[in-house]
Amino acid sequence: MVTFTVRMKFTMEDHDEVERVLRALTAETRKEPGCVSYICHFVDGDAETVLIYEQYRDQAAVEAHRQSPHFEKYAVGGLYQMMKLREIENLAAVS
Repeated sequence: MVTFTVRMKFTMEDHDEVERVLRALTAETRKEPGCVSYICHFVDGDAETVLIYEQYRDQAAVEAHRQSPHFEKYAVGGLYQMMKLREIENLAAVS
């Protein structure tokens, strides 16, 4: 299992568009056969920050996600164009 979070910062002016793109990206990503969990959040009290919790069956599923047409459209062509900061945190399950 591969699990990580992605934290991104945006401006308030882009909030509605970011939410629209996240909804579309989430819907498509959850259809991927290797996707176990994909949950997007706006950080409570900080509407400019998004946290995405992602979990995939294996590294091949992560790569398939990153090479998918919807990732190219919504992440690369959408979110990446609006974000001010992006951080990834890899997670290791306790058990």
